[in-house]
Amino acid sequence: MKELKEFTIQFVGLKLGEHRFDFKINKSFFEHFEYEEFNDVDIKLDVILTKKNTMLEFALAFNGFVKVNCDITNEPFNQMVKGDYHFVVNFGEVFNNENEALIILPHGSYEINIQQYIYESIVLALPTRRIHPGIEDGTLKSEILTKLEELRPKLDANFDEGETTDPRWDELKKLLTDK
Repeated sequence: MKELKEFTIQFVGLKLGEHRFDFKINKSFFEHFEYEEFNDVDIKLDVILTKKNTMLEFALAFNGFVKVNCDITNEPFNQMVKGDYHFVVNFGEVFNNENEALIILPHGSYEINIQQYIYESIVLALPTRRIHPGIEDGTLKSEILTKLEELRPKLDANFDEGETTDPRWDELKKLLTDK
């Protein structure tokens, strides 16, 4: 995959200490990774690079929203996304990124591209189930919700809501104990 130049940080020539970088993440960033689940993206990313004599420490903090479709109704909504990610860059013989918290760059490297770490941290910060906030508070009115309510399974007339278990299951459980 081709690297996006704006996410390449040249650390050679930087003084020891803290350096701050600010980025704006939009939909085209995720299109570069061929990730098509977002309708729109507006995320502010702050990167703090702490340069030390023998290593680099990165702290990524992001905050914003992604517009996604609800898993239940397919209605679009803004899903808030917030998180952070920390990793250390050390120097060695060959490149190694097997450990997600420790990246090894070959001696003589002068820059690092952090686009993959940004992408992964944002995607992993999203909830696995994306539910429109209008469903949770009952304000969303949609044809799909109406149809789902119509098709909802009805309680059995023999089942008393005060009972803790369904009596049909109790009869089946007796088969386990009647040996």
